[in-house]
Amino acid sequence: MRIPKRNTAAVLLTLLVLSGLGACGAGAGGGGEPAPLPLTHTRWTVDRVVVGGAGTVAPDRTDAHVRFTRSRAEGFLGCNRFGADAGLRGDRITLGEPSMTERACAGAVQRFEDLLSSLLTGGPLRAELDGSRLTLTTVDGDTVALSERPAAALLGTTWTVDGLLTGGGASTLPVGTDGPARLTLGPDGSAHGGLGCNTFTAAVTVRPDTLTFGPVATTRKLCDRPGGELEEHLLAVLRGGPLTYRVGNDTLTVTAGDGTGFTARAAEAAAPSASPSPPGCAHCAAPPNGGTAPDPGSRPDGALPRAPGRGDNPSVTA
Repeated sequence: MRIPKRNTAAVLLTLLVLSGLGACGAGAGGGGEPAPLPLTHTRWTVDRVVVGGAGTVAPDRTDAHVRFTRSRAEGFLGCNRFGADAGLRGDRITLGEPSMTERACAGAVQRFEDLLSSLLTGGPLRAELDGSRLTLTTVDGDTVALSERPAAALLGTTWTVDGLLTGGGASTLPVGTDGPARLTLGPDGSAHGGLGCNTFTAAVTVRPDTLTFGPVATTRKLCDRPGGELEEHLLAVLRGGPLTYRVGNDTLTVTAGDGTGFTARAAEAAAPSASPSPPGCAHCAAPPNGGTAPDPGSRPDGALPRAPGRGDNPSVTA
């Protein structure tokens, strides 16, 4: 059968269009830009930096880490928090100009933070992923060695308060209050910890997205500022009715209805418990590994640990 010339031209045009589309598809899926490495939504702990052939191990208890999304990088440099726009393309990472808190650091920590900051923001980085280990290499061959930290469980973990939410944004802790403010939620419905000056215990109801604290029992130590300032903020949050919470790897964010709240980082986990988790709570399972003992200023059964002395009386507040 003979095909009319007009139909022949149409068929040829169709074939050319389809072949062009096929070539474009092959370029996008095959020879196009490679997908970024699976680095996002993971907490990467900084273990070591190497600059000019000299290695520096992260100082003890600095907790330096980085977390990537497709467009941002955020973390802790050893003393200060930072955030920056980020581009992830294949094995290449580029960070923009960072914004940082401005806390003064001790000598060794400050030196490590300066090295780490300059490497992360000094230009394009090449990423190499080997299981749970990540190496970032600068154009000069200097490196940052990082490792993946497993996600912390909500229950059984000691959460150390490291930031405050004021309703209008986030702020660092008052100077001199790092460490004493902490919180541990038990699988038996108990909560205990420190408020920055006094210790506390309370009952807590844990649901998939909310925490509701019962009356809070505290010691009654007289508190000077800035510890008293921090304590007032945390007590107001705990009394703020149902609180929303979010667990992201090693970070817990707790927010009251008025936007106030706090952030906390995971310390070592407490001993595991066989108690079941609340239904539907993905982060509530007690961690599998042993860890630190409960707060010495409180008892897991909710009772205050000792008879009060003068100026140090327990009270129960609603």
